[in-house]
Amino acid sequence: MPSTPFQHTEVLPLGKDTTTEYRLVTDEGVETVEAAGRKFLKVDPAALTTLARTAITDIQHLLRTSHLQQLRAIVDDPEASGNDRFVAMDLLRNAAISAGGVLPMCQDTGTAIVIGKRGEGVLTGGDDERALSRGIFDAYQQLNLRYSQMAPVSFWDERNTGTNLPAQIELYHKDNTAGQPEDPSYEFLFMAKGGGSANKTFLYQETKAVLNPKRLARFLDEKLRSLGTAACPPYHLAIVVGGMSAEFNLKVAKLASARYLDTLPQEGSDLGHAFRDPDLEQQVLEMTRQFGIGAQFGGKYFCHDVRVIRLPRHGASCPVGIAVSCSADRQAKAKITADGVFIEQLERDPARFLPDVTEEDLSDDVVAVDLNRPMAEIRAQLSQLPVKTRLSLTGPLVVARDIAHAKIAERLDAGEEMPDYLKDHPVYYAGPAKTPEGYASGSFGPTTAGRMDSYVEQFQAAGGSLVMLAKGNRSKQVTAACQAHGGFYLGSIGGPAARLAQDCIKKVDVLEYAELGMEAVWKIEVEDFPAFIVIDDKGNDFFASTGDPVLQISFR
Repeated sequence: MPSTPFQHTEVLPLGKDTTTEYRLVTDEGVETVEAAGRKFLKVDPAALTTLARTAITDIQHLLRTSHLQQLRAIVDDPEASGNDRFVAMDLLRNAAISAGGVLPMCQDTGTAIVIGKRGEGVLTGGDDERALSRGIFDAYQQLNLRYSQMAPVSFWDERNTGTNLPAQIELYHKDNTAGQPEDPSYEFLFMAKGGGSANKTFLYQETKAVLNPKRLARFLDEKLRSLGTAACPPYHLAIVVGGMSAEFNLKVAKLASARYLDTLPQEGSDLGHAFRDPDLEQQVLEMTRQFGIGAQFGGKYFCHDVRVIRLPRHGASCPVGIAVSCSADRQAKAKITADGVFIEQLERDPARFLPDVTEEDLSDDVVAVDLNRPMAEIRAQLSQLPVKTRLSLTGPLVVARDIAHAKIAERLDAGEEMPDYLKDHPVYYAGPAKTPEGYASGSFGPTTAGRMDSYVEQFQAAGGSLVMLAKGNRSKQVTAACQAHGGFYLGSIGGPAARLAQDCIKKVDVLEYAELGMEAVWKIEVEDFPAFIVIDDKGNDFFASTGDPVLQISFR
């Protein structure tokens, strides 16, 4: 047999990035040195710490200009639904508030993720992960962020670390694809990944049968609908087909959702490198616009854009990965060169994307709901309204989420009564970030409703949780419980946590379980708090009407 000559290719051969703009963070702690006839870049660990602290600060408060342009395009699109435009406007307002540097854009300030690629000519002393972790620690200590990392102190028990560490830090050698000496540099991607979008990362172990236009279309039609809205759309959606392993497939999906792989080739080859398929990306985007889910409450803007990447694979395996970046689209590139420490220039004036429109231009009629009334009167008003109706809530809400629900369930199991606060007031599934001085609360957006689904039947049967408020779709058991007990589930816009804190939340007090920190039971006073009826007392569920796949569908 004729031999095949050796040829090497990077699996992810990125082209030159000519579009990212950078700003100088500092030129301290960086110098070039000569040794063995070569030029090296010497980076002090303090420069890595400064970069990480700056990056976390920026991505918690600022977004890319391109992302904001996409939000503005929704507002300007005459084909967008009223609810699409309302959500987009709320997210733009949120961005303008967050850019002030006080309130982070989302209350879930995420897991810090750092991916670094270091050229062999970069000298740092070797403890880069520690230096980067210190910068992340400093940012979470100094800013109004939330600590989300849980340390397992035993297999069953865990405790919040109180620092948001550990971070996910992955450092790699950077290939010199040209094979020629080049100026040494250290390149980074910083991300903050919240639980909502991280939980919408999926791996499906398929076979070659999925590599068929009709089969793939039907597969994606079903799986993409199931993403729902818990991760706060409109999404930047990534789909990756293939991979030498399952973990590599998902790594590529995460990077693609951050638009980090946009300069991949757009054609494959016999060597097996990855490539993007722009034509298929557009077809998938059009598919998502037909779902009717829209930007959380009906419309066409389920996704801003789509990335579809094809990878090489083992002949007996065909993993398919799906990942999203949510409305808190938090990432930034960075680099260290002989000229200094640089970070991607994010948009510092998002208010320039806000159009001069009135509320009437954005949405259909809004129904005001006074929460100061007895629960029976609130439910009677909601019962007259169809699902997808936009509401404006004013009055008291009780805030409780995972741990509080578990504790209350334990009390019910022990024969105790349902607390009056869950009988008398709607319950908001949420947990605040740190409260800045002079504010009633820190960023305080909704958490994913589905995590509380298993409690609803028991709580409603005991007279509590008859009006619930959170983000995302819910299971059939919640719809059945609401129909049986006269309950309602209201959807809150996922994403605008800073705007809710500044404009809508007027007072916050702890009711119970103060020792749980942000997981405590709170009572808050809200004014003109936006919400939508998702599930009513008659068994209607808005998302149920958007969940049926199209049977006859195919890609070109």
